[in-house]
Amino acid sequence: MLRQRVITAVILIALLVGAIFAPTPWLLVLILCLMASCALWEWLRLSYSQQSWLPAVAAVAFGLCTLVLAQQRIADPSLTLIQKNPLVLISPAVIAYWILGVGLMLVLAQTQQRQNRLGLSLFGVLSLAVAWLALVDMWLYRGAWYLLSMMAMVWVADIAAYFTGKAFGKRKLAPKVSPGKTWAGVGGAVVGVILWIFISALWPGSFGAELIHNWSWFGAAVLAVFLTFFSIAGDLFESLLKRRAGVKDSSQLLPGHGGVLDRIDALIPVAPLAAFVAGPWLQALLK
Repeated sequence: MLRQRVITAVILIALLVGAIFAPTPWLLVLILCLMASCALWEWLRLSYSQQSWLPAVAAVAFGLCTLVLAQQRIADPSLTLIQKNPLVLISPAVIAYWILGVGLMLVLAQTQQRQNRLGLSLFGVLSLAVAWLALVDMWLYRGAWYLLSMMAMVWVADIAAYFTGKAFGKRKLAPKVSPGKTWAGVGGAVVGVILWIFISALWPGSFGAELIHNWSWFGAAVLAVFLTFFSIAGDLFESLLKRRAGVKDSSQLLPGHGGVLDRIDALIPVAPLAAFVAGPWLQALLK
């Protein structure tokens, strides 16, 4: 099991890093489209129905739409970011729902099966669309190292939370949703993200460098806390969806890892927020 998990992880990381540093955006766009479509299929199976054909149809349609949007964003450099895709305008509402709607569901530990199926399904479509768009725009408007360093921030949060939680975790964060999460893990994740932002800022063009340039060292540390909480919220929310559906993993698409959603759950809410606090979206909306 561990060997299979490691092999899958190495292949995925190699494909992703290779796509990020490829000379053309299309390899990354295709990989992100595939990831987002698979994640949407898994999300809809959790939120709507595991038996219905609708999740598969919606995932295929979603993938085709993202390819069309990518073509529009890449083909005509004369258009502004918002002209290329007005979807950017709804991203603040999606971020707000992550804070208010998801936050309330997690606080209340709403693990009852199949409540508000349509609403959660629509939220999945919008969340994945906005996250996909944020990742593509980071590459197009900020470059490969910016995108990789932002994604690495999410990985650092996950790894730091795991090891500090294992070593020092006693008080449970959300026992009804994810019994393995602890407050010690949250603290470790926050420290890990702050350190990563400060260290990665030494390289020009990184997410950390732009975050500090825009908000100062203290502001970057404060925003690092918010980004960490969004990362944890994404992880917890997927755990909540799985509990409502009565399953352990979102799917078995990735040998040893479960589903695609199991691997990118923390990235989904973080990507659009990162695009605002230290990325191309805030400048686009202010123009």
